[in-house]
Amino acid sequence: MRMFDIIKKKRDGGTLTDAEINWFIKGYVNGDIPDYQVSALCMAIYFRGMTLEETTALTFAVRDSGKKLDFPNVNGLRVDKHSTGGVGDKTSLVIAPIVATLGVKVAKMSGRGLGHTGGTIDKLEAIPGFRTDIPLDEFQSIVNDIGIAIIGQSNDMTPADKLLYGLRDVTATIDSLPLIVSSIMGKKLAADDDCIVLDVKTGSGAFMKTVEASRELAEWMVEIGKRAGKRVCAMITDMDIPLGFSIGNSLEVIEAIETLKGNGPEDLTEICIELATRMLYLAEKGTMEHAKAKVDAGFEFMQKLGIEYFCFHDVDLVPEAEDIKETNKRLDEITDYILIKMKETGIKCLWGTANMFSNPRFMNGAGSTNSADVFCFAAAQVKKALELTVKLGGNGYVFWGGREG
Repeated sequence: MRMFDIIKKKRDGGTLTDAEINWFIKGYVNGDIPDYQVSALCMAIYFRGMTLEETTALTFAVRDSGKKLDFPNVNGLRVDKHSTGGVGDKTSLVIAPIVATLGVKVAKMSGRGLGHTGGTIDKLEAIPGFRTDIPLDEFQSIVNDIGIAIIGQSNDMTPADKLLYGLRDVTATIDSLPLIVSSIMGKKLAADDDCIVLDVKTGSGAFMKTVEASRELAEWMVEIGKRAGKRVCAMITDMDIPLGFSIGNSLEVIEAIETLKGNGPEDLTEICIELATRMLYLAEKGTMEHAKAKVDAGFEFMQKLGIEYFCFHDVDLVPEAEDIKETNKRLDEITDYILIKMKETGIKCLWGTANMFSNPRFMNGAGSTNSADVFCFAAAQVKKALELTVKLGGNGYVFWGGREG
């Protein structure tokens, strides 16, 4: 193969094979292909794009260009989160310790700033003496010992991305969908976490300026993650204005600490809660015992305040299972328990409804989606929620028009 032919093929709108992509990545990492030829290919990709299959091959080639992490002695699922970058985005500094304190391992490899965005590693290095370049064996040991560690991209892991990352920053090829996807997911997959939550920014301060472009990026990354056997979900969040009040590495670290103390800005606090919730959801944190404990606490709280009625979202009552049949079994069990508490306390059900916004499957709507599978799932979920409301003697049922149609 010749790099010249690969550049020409992509320049003319051709589709690169897996073999051509693997050859180019391997040659670039080994120093056999110069920067100027890779720059030319990046520009060709920028203008001509790549198919999902090409992008998947590029992502896997980046992932396999160096060492991959291995955690043979870690109990439980490991979860990571990645943001596509924005201004004032310091969410990783907040949600990683929150999730770790709830028993989920967080083994996170983060990047530096790209373009106008700030990187998590840059923020952490604003703390005097903080090390982000620790050896991989020490990194793994820290995760085992305390449940959380964040490191910078090492020379041993995804060296192809490190080379491409620097090249894109100076060749005006940052905002290319295939190059963004392969960079993000290549690193995430090399870290070999079980679960990945993606925070895809949209707006004037993000690489993706429109919701449509952000949705496409999210869908591609989720699909590639699933092809690699990972549990992946994505959120699309606003970056038309900076996140929080502070901008600048040291200032953002201070604001993150204040947020962990409960004193953070409302917008930053809200998105951190949403991201942490999804990380815990993917990591299957939650049991029926927890669900019943929530019911106990809820009825005790209502009794003390003299509240006569309650309302409920279906899957907020129980941890959602892998399939709807098992989820419905859990809902039957918890509503049997709620009936007991209703009889004990005299508190009644006012209305029920279906939660059709937390699960990533509803990213493009529920009853309003263009996916037949999601539409059918939504219909079955509404039917079950109606049945549960009747079971609990509810006075009514709430349909959320924009979601359920």
